[in-house]
Amino acid sequence: MTTSPLSVLRLRLLVAFLLLSLAGCVSFTADDLTSALRDSNDPEVVQSGLPTLILLSDGFIHDDPRDEDKLMAGAELYTTYASTFVTDPDRVLRLTARARDYAERSMCAYRQKLCHLSALPFDEFQARMALVQKRHIPFLYGYATTWAGWIQARSTDWSAVADLPKVKAALQRVVAVNEGYRNGYAHLYLGVIDTLLPPALGGKPEEGRSHFERVLTMTQGHDLMVKVEYARRYARIVYDRTLHDRLLNEVLAAPVEAPGLTLSNMLAQRAARDLLKSADAYF
Repeated sequence: MTTSPLSVLRLRLLVAFLLLSLAGCVSFTADDLTSALRDSNDPEVVQSGLPTLILLSDGFIHDDPRDEDKLMAGAELYTTYASTFVTDPDRVLRLTARARDYAERSMCAYRQKLCHLSALPFDEFQARMALVQKRHIPFLYGYATTWAGWIQARSTDWSAVADLPKVKAALQRVVAVNEGYRNGYAHLYLGVIDTLLPPALGGKPEEGRSHFERVLTMTQGHDLMVKVEYARRYARIVYDRTLHDRLLNEVLAAPVEAPGLTLSNMLAQRAARDLLKSADAYF
C-alpha cells in the first residue's frame, strides 16, 4: 500500500515534535503526544510510525526515569499500539506489561499516596480513590485504562480479571470528579466492563447501556467507536439485532473527519464492517 507524501510529512513533524517535547524544549504531556495521532486519517502510517515513537519514548524515559509525564505518555503509546494494531498474543502480553509498568511508575512519581495501588486490598484502594482530585484525573485515567488493557490481554487469567473491580472503581472516580475528561471516555470503559458478562453470570448490561448512552450524548455522536462498542458489547450480549445493525450502519454512513477522532473513526468503520459481516452467524 502506498502512503501519501502529506501523511509521511505529518509523521515526520510528529516525530520532530516528540523529540523537542521529550528533550524539554516545550511543555510535554501525554495529551500532547497523542493529539496528532488521533487526527491522522491514515491508519497505516500510524501503525508503521508508532514503533519509532515507542522507541524514542523508551529512550527518553531511560534518561529521565522519574518523569511522570514521559512515563504516562509511554504507557499510552504502548497501550494504543498493542490494543489497536498488534494481533500476536505473546507480543500483546509483552507490550501491555511494559505499558502497565510505565503507568504504575508514573503514578508513583506523581504522588506517593497513589503509588502501588494495584497491590492494595480493595477497601484501601477505594479509600485512596477518595483522595483523587481534579488535577489528578489525567494520571488516574491513564493508569486505569492502561490497566484495563493489561487485563484484556490476560482475559483467561482469573488472577488478572480479579483486578477489574479496582479498575472500575478508578474509572468511577474519574467520572465523579471530571466526567468530561477525554470526552467522557471513562463511561465507555465502564460500559465495556459492565457488559463483559451476561446477567446470569453477574454482568450488568443495562448499567453498561447507560454508560454507552451517556458517552454518546457527550460526544454528540461524532465518536463512531462508541457506537461500535455499544453494538459489540451491549447489543450482542442481549441479542438485540435491530439495535446492533442500526448502530453499525450509522457508523458506516457517518463522516470520519472530526477533531481528535479521525483515526478512531476510520478504525471504527473497519470494525463496523467486520461486525456486520459476522452478524448472521452470531444472532
